[in-house]
Amino acid sequence: MKTPLLWLYAAVVLVGGAAGFWGYQHWAHDSQPLRIVAVTIPSQAATAPAAAPEAAPASSPTAKPDDHAIPEEVPDLRLPDMEGQPHALRQNGGRPRIYNFWASWCEPCRREIPLLNALQARYGHTDRLEIIGVAVDFRDAVNDFLKKTRVNYTSLVGEDEGLEAAQSFGVQMALPFSVFADEHNHIVAVKVGELHRDEAEVILGQLRALRKGATTLPAARALIAEALKASSLKRAKQSARS
Repeated sequence: MKTPLLWLYAAVVLVGGAAGFWGYQHWAHDSQPLRIVAVTIPSQAATAPAAAPEAAPASSPTAKPDDHAIPEEVPDLRLPDMEGQPHALRQNGGRPRIYNFWASWCEPCRREIPLLNALQARYGHTDRLEIIGVAVDFRDAVNDFLKKTRVNYTSLVGEDEGLEAAQSFGVQMALPFSVFADEHNHIVAVKVGELHRDEAEVILGQLRALRKGATTLPAARALIAEALKASSLKRAKQSARS
């Protein structure tokens, strides 16, 4: 029998037409905790975290930012790949990473895949970027999906462990979301909702600047927060006109 926890997660993700994505609340100092700030965007299906199959009615509570601060660094967790071999999320190889949390039933998650493939191809060569897809989904469903869809980056699948991994990053009840980390395992940015190319390039540009010593971690986080806010407002205006 499949575990009920994953179905419960799928049933309460985000429903209806209202959408949201969350960005960083930037810090004044490194020691201050990093938290998600809710930014509501009406009728933004393209950026919204997905509604799960058999979702609750539209009157049900929508997803909220977690009360726990996003950690400063990538949690020390291990998740299995499609062959069942465990992989550590923290790294020792000194590469920037994107941890993309997704599910096979999630429409915006599926829409992100061509972009993630393109980012892996481009930045994997120039910046040694590594993308890790973390499926909060059932292994059989992910396996069937990957047989039909080309994914050019590492795929891990956690079932209930995937949900626990998402919670360890300080995010609950929202898919997709992407965590950007530098080569020292510092979490630099979190984008909840569908990732867009312009957002990814801003964040990856800041990761490159960090690596070259051209910026600081607090400055990079602050710039990214402003960029994500501007992106959300731009897409909200475009949605209102359409």
